[in-house]
Parts: sequence; structure tokens; C-alpha cells
Amino acid sequence: MLNSSTGRCPVQGRFDPLAPDYIADPYPALATLREESPVFYEPQLDMWPVTRHEDVKRILTDHESFSGAITQVPFYPLAEEAKEILDAGFHATPTVSNCDPPKHTRVRAFNVKAFSARRVAGLEPVIRAYTTELLDSIASRSRFDLVHELTAPLPAKIVFSLIGFPEPDWEALKALALNRMAFTWGRSTTDEQVRIAGRMVEYWQYCTDFVAARKEDLQDDFTSDLLRSHLADPTALSVEEIVNVIHAVSFAGHETTTNASSSTVQRLLTHREQWEAICADPSLIPNAIEEGLRFDPSLHTWRKITTRQVNIGGVDVPAGAKLLLLIGSANHDPVRFPDPDQFDVHRSNSQQHLTFGRGIHACFGAPLARLEMRVMLEELTARLPHLRLADDEVLRYHENACFRGPVRLWVDNPAPV
Repeated sequence: MLNSSTGRCPVQGRFDPLAPDYIADPYPALATLREESPVFYEPQLDMWPVTRHEDVKRILTDHESFSGAITQVPFYPLAEEAKEILDAGFHATPTVSNCDPPKHTRVRAFNVKAFSARRVAGLEPVIRAYTTELLDSIASRSRFDLVHELTAPLPAKIVFSLIGFPEPDWEALKALALNRMAFTWGRSTTDEQVRIAGRMVEYWQYCTDFVAARKEDLQDDFTSDLLRSHLADPTALSVEEIVNVIHAVSFAGHETTTNASSSTVQRLLTHREQWEAICADPSLIPNAIEEGLRFDPSLHTWRKITTRQVNIGGVDVPAGAKLLLLIGSANHDPVRFPDPDQFDVHRSNSQQHLTFGRGIHACFGAPLARLEMRVMLEELTARLPHLRLADDEVLRYHENACFRGPVRLWVDNPAPV
């Protein structure tokens, strides 16, 4: 059992979030950690995993004791060749998730203003039109990969449209973002790191050039709204900060929604009676989304660093300690969610999940993600209610320590139209 004074535990030195068995199904291991070692030091990661809902929520909401400075630092050290490429052409600075007050407070205020409820609500017809277009292309097929055909292209289309990226560039931008998850949160080979680093530089340059061009030709989009704030007071929000925001949002704004949508559909189809329930009663869809977000959080882990010595769950943790917040574990904590490993679209407190974070770093794109998932499920259940998981499909998940979602989701459509 755990020694509360040292944080040592029976699994110390053996917890690997990139182990194949863990990637395939992390929840049994997480249940053991919550019970036996809720907070401990893992020397092979040089991190302190934190497993329980109460502790993770506290860390997310106490920005004075827990800084977000390390959230975007590569999980494992990069090869020198990759670092040289990034140093030469990738100039991202802390602006959003890896930024603390007072800068974070200032920049986030402009993001929230530009990401207004009006702008998000106004996207519903666009989201529905895109969804309909994508479904039109697959409704007559008896089998297809739902990730490739729907849950990946839809969020990318929406966030790129919101930002203002020209539609002819969307496919190329999606390709440039390929494997970014493995680069930052996985164990990539040196050759892979070099290849991905080159793409990151190219993507960064695209964002830089796009913001510069948009500054000379403001339109009705998220980027232009940020630039209007800059032009009104250049000292309040710089062009460099806007480039950083656009770069961050254009990646995280669709990968997380893709994973959340894919996982939610997979769980619903696995629990056939619940899929049929939302087909019969679409009013259940919003809570089904919350349960999907709880059960398989698209951000399965997050990272913080302590600014001072703290006590977490009875364990003394030193200043400067790197924390690995196991969101997937917190969302399955039986203290917060009775019978947590049961997927239940009727669960009354699903919305207490921590998938979108809490506190000052809570995801400001959460309303858009929920809207996209709702529209997608409304259209999918209405048009393809007989959809089933392919019997011969073996799920494979993205191999990284942060983003969780199936790489593919093959489904059978027994009643093509």
C-alpha cells in the first residue's frame, strides 16, 4: 500500500501510459492505481500521477499552486535533430494552455470574446450542412470507416471555417498536423521526429502568413475578431500572440472533438440498447454526449507543475514536481460516479467529468465541441439508425499519453439508402 510520506507505491517504476495493454484498455490499471496508489512518484516518467477526481479537480482549479507551464512540453526528450529544426522555424510561445496569469488572463479574455456564444450558435446550420454532406457520401455504402468519413473531417472543417482558413487549404493543413500527437505525447523515432518537426515548422509559417494577410483584409471570423482587438489596442494583444492562438486552436480544436465523437459512437454501438434509445428519443443525446465525454475523455491525461510544496491526497509533493493528471481515472472514480465502468446515457451527473478541464484553463471551445457532437449524433441516428460495429474490427487507439480515441471505427450499414 501507499506510504503517505514518500509517495512510494507497489507499481512504482512500472506505470507506463504508452504500454500496449494500457493503450488498448487503461481502465483496469487506473482502478488499481486509484485504490492502491492514488498519488505517487513514477521515476521512469519523472512525474507524479494523480488519479482521484477530488485531487485532479483541485489541481485544475488552483492555478497558484499548480502551473500549466509544462502542458505542451514533449512527454519524452526530443532528438537533437528535431530540436534544431524547431529552433530554426517554430516560434510558439506560451499563450493558451501552457500560460499562467497575468498573461493568460489577458489573452484568454480576447479568446472568449471572439469565441462568443453568438458565433458558436451561428455555426449550427453550417455544422448541419457539413454533416449532411458527409452522410450523403456514405449513406448508400454497406460498410465504411466512420472516423475517416465523418468524425475526423467534420470537426476539422468546422474549426478551419471558424478560424477563416481558405477551404482549398484544409486538406493540406490536416496532413501537416498528422502525427503531432505522437510527437508531443508519444515515443517517436528520430526519423519520425525530424519529419514531424518539418511539418510543424511549415504549419507555423502558414499560420504566421495567414494572420498577416488577414490583418490587411478583416472578415467575419475568429482570427479577424482577434485582430480587431489588436488594432484597437496593439499593447493589449499582439500579432505574435494571435498567431500562437490560431496555431493552438487549429490543432486542438478538431483532434479532441474527433476522438470524443469516435469514442462516444463506439460506446453507443457497443451498448446497443442505448444506441436504440437515443434513436427513439433524440432528447437523450445531450446527456449521452456528456456520458461519452466522461467515459472516454479525449484528453486522457494533462500535466501541471507545482509552484510550491503541496499535499495531494495525503502525499507530500515537492515544489517543481511534474504532475500527470489522469483524467481518465478521475472520470471513473466511484466516489464521484457510482458504478463508473458502466456506460449509461441516463447517468444523472455525467457532466461532472473533467474532460474539458476546470478553472482558468477550462477549454473555451467546449460549447462548440458539444454542438458538433450533438448535431452529428442527431443526423447520424436519424439517417442511419441500423448502424452496427463491424464484427471483425479490432479497435486500435492512438499511441500517445494524452489524446485518446480510435484510429479507425469500421461500421456496417445493413440498410443502405
